[in-house]
Amino acid sequence: MELKEFHDVVSISEARRRLEEHLKLEREVEEVPLEEALGRVLARDIVAQVDVPPFDRASMDGYAVIAKDTFYADEESPVELELLGYIRAGDSAGYQISRGKCIGIATGAAMPGGANAVVMVEYTEQVERQGKKYVRIYKPVAPGENVMAAGSDIMRGEVVLRRNTRLTPREVGVLAALGMRSVEVFRRPRVAIISTGDEIVAPGEELSFGRIYDVNAYALAQAVRECGGEPSILGIVGDDAEELRAKLEEALSGYDVVITSGGTSAGMGDLSYRVIDQLGEPGILVHGVAIKPGKPTIIGIARGKPIFGLPGYPTSAMITFDVFVAPLLRSLSGLEAPERKRVRARTAMKFYSAGGRYEYKLVNLVRGSDGSYTAYPVLTGSGAITTLAEADGYIEIPENVEMLGEDEEHEVVLLSESIRVADLTIIGSHCIGIDLLLSLMSRERPLKAKVINVGSSGGLRAVRRGESDLSGTHLIDEATGEYNLPFIFRLGLAKRAYLVRGYDREQGFVVARGNPKGITGIEDLLRPEVRFINRNPGSGTRVLFDLELKRLAEERGVSVQELAREIRGYEVEAKSHSAIAAAVAYGRADVGLAIRTVAEQYELDFLPLREEKYDFAVPKEKFDKEEVRRFIAALASEEFRKVLEKTPGLKPNEETGRVIYEPG
Repeated sequence: MELKEFHDVVSISEARRRLEEHLKLEREVEEVPLEEALGRVLARDIVAQVDVPPFDRASMDGYAVIAKDTFYADEESPVELELLGYIRAGDSAGYQISRGKCIGIATGAAMPGGANAVVMVEYTEQVERQGKKYVRIYKPVAPGENVMAAGSDIMRGEVVLRRNTRLTPREVGVLAALGMRSVEVFRRPRVAIISTGDEIVAPGEELSFGRIYDVNAYALAQAVRECGGEPSILGIVGDDAEELRAKLEEALSGYDVVITSGGTSAGMGDLSYRVIDQLGEPGILVHGVAIKPGKPTIIGIARGKPIFGLPGYPTSAMITFDVFVAPLLRSLSGLEAPERKRVRARTAMKFYSAGGRYEYKLVNLVRGSDGSYTAYPVLTGSGAITTLAEADGYIEIPENVEMLGEDEEHEVVLLSESIRVADLTIIGSHCIGIDLLLSLMSRERPLKAKVINVGSSGGLRAVRRGESDLSGTHLIDEATGEYNLPFIFRLGLAKRAYLVRGYDREQGFVVARGNPKGITGIEDLLRPEVRFINRNPGSGTRVLFDLELKRLAEERGVSVQELAREIRGYEVEAKSHSAIAAAVAYGRADVGLAIRTVAEQYELDFLPLREEKYDFAVPKEKFDKEEVRRFIAALASEEFRKVLEKTPGLKPNEETGRVIYEPG
């Protein structure tokens, strides 16, 4: 028998190149029940078909109130409100309150019309006078306090989970919250594991002199499982060519990937490379790699399936598995390589803690331009299912600490085996247009994106610190009516950031079908029979509405505050566009200001008010990053233009995708 020596020892990169050149495996998709989805990897973007929650709901037991009624309440001078009844979780809608009234409410119950806050039961006392019940309130609440707004957790039409996301219990909870019973995931590659050598004995059998237990099969099986594969140990094959060939034939007929260990060196008793080379074209691609340990590694392909012959020494086998096999299995199953489990990170802002309790503060991690990590608090709150799904880890805050200062360094404990290292990090104001654009980019090749929604101003601050790759913004300058560019100068970014023109969004009044209250403009909100629902302060939509209100006030020669007092519901605030649409759809309000997209989703009428520019700021040092360039190219593409034209409320403009400002 001819002896085959190591005449062609290749580099690691060359070995990988040969494998990639000849291997044409593609990831397959299967649908699994939700209870079997743990650890699997999403094969499709998950787009929310419902809002979560689908209605404004109480996040505490207590009393639903109009916040303004409680503003002057304290221990010495409690406010008394008439108690109208009690709403339990699951009760149907239809309750309504007015000034001076309140309704008892359970955690998770739908908020009554007119109410915009919940007073915790701990700060109240019930009394009865002349056959009527009253509630004494000893602590004021702000609008929106202890209330979870419709769509504030998940907004209908939003891409909630992205393709290539590994499903942990947190993400499975998100899928359940969306009402999904099953989910499409990448099929786990089936991996056959064969141990070779006359000296190998299965664990549990008697060990005679000169024999060793089969370590590799069991270690490799766990490594396969860790990489998302389904391992099968096919047993031990002695130094017999026909026996090995039969076992390899079995493996090739029923599995996607084949691993052997032992029998890879050039001695007379080592048969693997000769047998593998006879199984089919192209046969052996690599027999010997310039790696220590692991030089005698074999890589071959037969019948379109990869065969890896790993060295017999356990350390060599595991190292070469990690270098060559693990990346392939992770690619097929959609998994990422694991990283360290604890990192140091700087706080992006002040973190306030509940004093007296040991707290685990959930955070998102963002890598800055200097390579260090910054921790952003997850702000959706404990009632939101996405709170855990969005988090990378947590900071442990001891009982005696009430606040972590901005820019302090702390240790972050990761929730997963690795940080979600993103190809593209987007921090700023959220828009469904970003989801559409990222989905379009992912069609070309897989893209890992991290989107952190902190508003336009927060996004521009992230640009200043070099933490974001891109920041969506739609800030309007009160003096000029111009969007975004004035804020590049105002926030000190003139020498530090590019501004790329995005697309137009249509803002307007959302009303019920047929516009039963005859709303035509902002003036109609002053009519006493019209119930308005406002957006939260700091949102771009609230800024726009307050500017329109200021314009009307100037026309009438009165103060903005005077007009605001005339608007029924001005102080009732929603935290999302979906919450506005839900309030109108469910009859809790007659009109609200939102984007056209949600009006279409809820089958409501829409009265256009203004088109706004939604643009992207890019840190100077990130502008030439490959993924940023891809994003801008996709933004300017004809394909994305067609997607925008099909999306209600969004449309391209003549400058979409162009750089409209370069740092001086």
